[in-house]
Formats: sequence, C-alpha cells, structure tokens
Amino acid sequence: MNLSYRMGWRCFRLIFRFYFRWRVFNPDRVPSRGPVILASNHASYIDPPLVGAGVTRHINFLARDSIFRVPVLSAILRSWKVVPVDRDGGTGRGLKLILRRLGEGGAIILFPEGTRTRHGELNPARSGIGLAVIKSNAPVVPARVFGTREAYGPHMWLPRPRRLTVKYGHPLAFAALRAEAASCGKRRLKEIYQQVADEIMVEITRLEPKED
Repeated sequence: MNLSYRMGWRCFRLIFRFYFRWRVFNPDRVPSRGPVILASNHASYIDPPLVGAGVTRHINFLARDSIFRVPVLSAILRSWKVVPVDRDGGTGRGLKLILRRLGEGGAIILFPEGTRTRHGELNPARSGIGLAVIKSNAPVVPARVFGTREAYGPHMWLPRPRRLTVKYGHPLAFAALRAEAASCGKRRLKEIYQQVADEIMVEITRLEPKED
C-alpha cells in the first residue's frame, strides 16, 4: 500500500468498525501477494470499500471514467490506482487495464452481477467476469457482503448504522476451463465465459455470515 491508499484504508476500517460494527470472516483466504480477482455480490456503494478494507493488501477498484473528470477526486483515485471503466465496465480499455493490473500481480474487485441489485436478492451473473478470468491466470476469491443495502440502499441520503459483514470464500482456479478455452471455438468460448461467471456466483451464494 502506498501512503494515500493506506490512509484511506485505515479511515474506512475505523468507520466500518465503530459506525457499522463490522464483522470480517476468513480474510486469510485472500492471497497476500500475486494476482487475484475478488468477486463479490453488489448491493450498495459501500460494497467496494468494505471488501477492500477487509484484507491487508492493496486492492484495485473500478470506477466510471466520468468520475475522473472531477479534479480533486481524480487525483485521489489515481493515487489509489483505481481503474477507470466505461459504463459497461468490462469492455475495451477497461478490460485491458484490468488484465494489466492482474498481469502486474495486483488484486482487483469485480462484481459478477455487473450492477447493484435493485430488490435485495442476488442477480444472475453476467459473462464479463468470465472473460476477465479466462484471459488472466489469477485465482478467484468469492466474497459476499451482508447488510450493505440496509445500511446504504437506493434513495438513502446518508448511511445508517447497520451491522455489516464481509466473508471471503476459498480460491477458485478454473484451470480446466482455461485450458479448454485456449483451443475451443468462439461459440464454446462464450459458453465458457458464462459458465465461469455462473460458478463464481454459486460460490458467492453459498457463503454465510458466520465462521466455517
């Protein structure tokens, strides 16, 4: 962590500890070094910093490229090495930057659902994360957040002091599907992207807010 990131990380941890009374389960399942994709459900704007604050390594976040037009905020995001993406989040320049960060041994948070849930239930996974997984060699650590929608859901002006929980699952390798993807046709390749995304979502669903 550089100084700017560490200051933000400590600040978020204090907020989560004293305002939200957070609980963190199994952060040791996230590799301390080397490339890794953290794949989490998505219910609130709180989710990215919650998942990132639960581990003790620098995490690369994603943010819409339009946010980088705000001068002061842009400087902070760049110092934290936040990845600018377009509205779709998983195509073009954004995907290249994601793969570059992973190739450099970084950790990055991706959301299989693609966007925040509108109703509180888990959404089906989109294939975008499957594409990122197959094109990288990074293990995938599923993560699940609890309570974030109740704490800071749609149409809330200020976060409420609700208990938050984040739990990390066991790393997933996808070695067999990566090997198949190296030589299969385009039709099967698209199926593999979705299969990977679906398998990640299943593992996220299995996580419960308690110690194993």
